[in-house]
Amino acid sequence: MNEHPIQRLLALLAMLLAIAAGSTITQAAAPFQKDTGYNELSARQPVGHPGKVVVTEFFWYNCPHCNALEPELDAWVRTQPSYVVVERVPVAFTAQFIPQQKLYYTLLALGKVDSLQGAVFQAIHEQHIALNTPDQMATWLAAHGIARQTFLATFNSFGVAMQARRATQMMKDYGIDGVPTMAVEGTYEVSGDLPQTPTDERILKAVDYLVGQVHAQQASVR
Repeated sequence: MNEHPIQRLLALLAMLLAIAAGSTITQAAAPFQKDTGYNELSARQPVGHPGKVVVTEFFWYNCPHCNALEPELDAWVRTQPSYVVVERVPVAFTAQFIPQQKLYYTLLALGKVDSLQGAVFQAIHEQHIALNTPDQMATWLAAHGIARQTFLATFNSFGVAMQARRATQMMKDYGIDGVPTMAVEGTYEVSGDLPQTPTDERILKAVDYLVGQVHAQQASVR
């Protein structure tokens, strides 16, 4: 016997409500939501390290929020699995930022980022030591075992200048207008400006969530 049109309509409505309810449950189960816990870039940015999940931190040494995040970020980095690659990108919103961009890439070239990244933040924010010019930086680093001439030669090198320019271009490509901001696989961004990530702990939890999502997607297409 054929169903009455009203019965068919009620069945269709029930099916649509079930689908909507399932969607709501799925969204509610996700700990972070798009536009409130993270943003999705309008255009995916290229990243290296095929098969890995690349996490990028955009920072500025003089930024107090970057300083507050640094200890937790350092501890977080040390717990990441082998498929996660963490890269740091110093920003330059104005030309005054460029010396500190070059400071980071000089430390990277000298193999001193791991040992001195936290110390730079501490010097600026806790010891109130100005590290804004190459001369100030060279003096401070001399006390940390890096010869003045070695620092200045690396700081003024073509390679460091190129890396600083690339960092500024990345900042523009990602649309970074505040720091710290963390990006995942050139696709998602997390910052303290979003309602679900007002604290450093929540920022890193959101990054963890996105890393898990990206890794699962990568695994599904292998």
